Amino acid sequence: MERQLVFELRHRIAHGREDFLVAPSNEAAVALVDAWPDWPGPTIAISGPAGSGKTHLAEVWRAASGAARIEAGALTEADVPALAASRAVIVENLGALTDAGERALFHLLNLAKEEGAFLLVTGREAPARLTTRLPDLASRLRALPHAELGAPDDMLLAGVLVKLFDDRQLRVAEPLIAYLAARIERSIAVARDVVDALDRASLSGKRAITVPLATEVLRSMEK
Repeated sequence: MERQLVFELRHRIAHGREDFLVAPSNEAAVALVDAWPDWPGPTIAISGPAGSGKTHLAEVWRAASGAARIEAGALTEADVPALAASRAVIVENLGALTDAGERALFHLLNLAKEEGAFLLVTGREAPARLTTRLPDLASRLRALPHAELGAPDDMLLAGVLVKLFDDRQLRVAEPLIAYLAARIERSIAVARDVVDALDRASLSGKRAITVPLATEVLRSMEK
């Protein structure tokens, strides 16, 4: 069978608050972020495994607050004044902090408090569990208000799958969602990879996205 060439076309990922699905596994983190500007302190932290929704939730807050965003691994002292001046900042992936980044983050935490700015930090591990070389930074991180996003439950995973298909303007039958939710790892990152693989297989083979196609794709992903 002639296979259709699949072009790398970017699809729109819906990152609005109305697109964020709330479930028991993430409701504490959603409540903490949604409380802005009445946070319990100038800085809060959210953590969770890859694909648990940290970036999506941070994007929801960025849309509301106009926050600047920086990866922790890229943070330097030179960035701190401009970030604090933006009044709202997201620092993602705390586990990637360098030695220089630790000093910069400590400075940023202090400056945010002094200037009334807000800071949202994210990472796979809770801040209190991070290994840092600066004792003062470790103490500050342990004191941060924190909420964790857990692995999605059945209902959330099914909802995420529906959203991921919708992001690509793909309409699929409910039995397919149930089939996938019962078989894939409970991870939003894995769900994203599966939907991407199904989309590609559908385009290249000119086939509808059905349970038989999903069976083939899941088997191929196991190899």
